[in-house]
Amino acid sequence: MFLVHEHVLGDIISDLGEGPSWDDKESVLYWVDITGKQIHRWLSFNNKVQSLTTTQFVSTVVPTNDGRLLCTLQNGFYLLKWEEQSWEHIGNPESRIGGNCFNDGKCDPQGRFWGGSMDLNGFPRKGALYTVDRDKKIRTVLEGVSCSNGITWSPDEKYMYFIDTPTRKVVAYDFSITKGTISNPRDIIYIPETQGFPDGMTSDEEGMIWIAHWGGYRVSRWNPYNGICLEVIHLPVEKVTSCEFGGNNNDELFITTAREGLTSVQHEKQPLAGRLFRVKVGIKGCKTYRFENKKI
Repeated sequence: MFLVHEHVLGDIISDLGEGPSWDDKESVLYWVDITGKQIHRWLSFNNKVQSLTTTQFVSTVVPTNDGRLLCTLQNGFYLLKWEEQSWEHIGNPESRIGGNCFNDGKCDPQGRFWGGSMDLNGFPRKGALYTVDRDKKIRTVLEGVSCSNGITWSPDEKYMYFIDTPTRKVVAYDFSITKGTISNPRDIIYIPETQGFPDGMTSDEEGMIWIAHWGGYRVSRWNPYNGICLEVIHLPVEKVTSCEFGGNNNDELFITTAREGLTSVQHEKQPLAGRLFRVKVGIKGCKTYRFENKKI
């Protein structure tokens, strides 16, 4: 499948678009521009886009059970009231680590938030993966991560999949839904150099996973049980950052992209870089889980 201008949603052009997240209660899509320090939301019922400016890099935004948004900013985890533009700082487990920032994140089926970090200068193994539990306590799950990125779960809640981008791998873990713990890591997918780096990721209701390729002009669909690529969506932009299902039937794939670092010649060849794409893929996705805040 090849995406064209007709698949572009709205007029927003992001420098580093990321983190699409569908709020099925409000029928709203959120996404961010990390380096542009912007949170965007598309109101599907009137086709309007609203934006909010942050004071730090912002990499993730997910809905919560109390009508707020949980966000990862450069300096940790926050709760945001959109209309009031008021922030509550949950915490920063890396307050003593210089040069790091938070990156991709998502909630698990029990409403815990999982988000990781990376070094801004690309130094390896300086990041980590954390969870924010429903009581707002922060736990370290993995250390020695270089660029914490895509994360998703199987529909039966037995497995968690995780991407540390420089490794070019997707790693599967056995997942305990009751404890919020992972174990038994094994490599299940390897992205070859000719296809860019694995970035953001999501799951569909058939248990397959969809991966955005940074530098690969594509989103790909994979069978995590045998490591076979099943389908490729080709985009007219090089830096494809993430993807998430949404829409009224949860059968639309929203894809974020970036134009960061492109030369003037590359900009001319990729005029849609930084835009948000939307495409129906004929498959329903797993829902976007909310952060279940027990301290309301």
